[in-house]
Amino acid sequence: MSAEPDVIRKCMWSVCLMGLFVTGILPLDCNLLNVHLRRVTWQNLSLLRRMSKSFPIECLRESKAFELPQEILSHTQALTRDIKEAFYEMSRQAFHIFIQDTFKSTWEEKHLRQVQIGLDQQLQYLEQCLEEEEEENKDMREMAEEERTQSGVPVPQLSNLELRRYFNRIDRFLKDKKYSHCAWEIVRVEIRRCLYFFHKFTALLRRK
Repeated sequence: MSAEPDVIRKCMWSVCLMGLFVTGILPLDCNLLNVHLRRVTWQNLSLLRRMSKSFPIECLRESKAFELPQEILSHTQALTRDIKEAFYEMSRQAFHIFIQDTFKSTWEEKHLRQVQIGLDQQLQYLEQCLEEEEEENKDMREMAEEERTQSGVPVPQLSNLELRRYFNRIDRFLKDKKYSHCAWEIVRVEIRRCLYFFHKFTALLRRK
């Protein structure tokens, strides 16, 4: 995933300002990151649902298990920083999937643009808060890491590498299926499933 998505993301905000998708973005307080992410992730879930009236029956035979990482499925103990970084990686990878110029007539362009902008909002929120946290908590994070190591208690960590592999499987599936209508419908449902689990992560951010 190159720098190309970043260029496209900048262009997406001009579309947003023209009124295609209005979500009432407010100045972001990173103490309320869970609220922002919960709202935007739910909006993206709803958009992905509305993009297609129903899953085509003829596509069922092409369904594939993409193996969402187990760390996502068992999400009860992950560290706050791990969650934010995993959330950022997921948003970045999903954005890359949905900016590929291979949709043809699979979905209405309006719905596709709305999903792109919604995912970009998630990235904007997370970028700001991760950067602020990087500046403010370097020493505290090192101390916490040392305490975790010394305690000997294993704490599950979310692996961005596993997330990248997961999205690479999705990307490869699209290529193998030559970006067919069924392939895109299967991917739409899979990314909705992924977002659903990440939506649960927002509750963990609130508790930390």
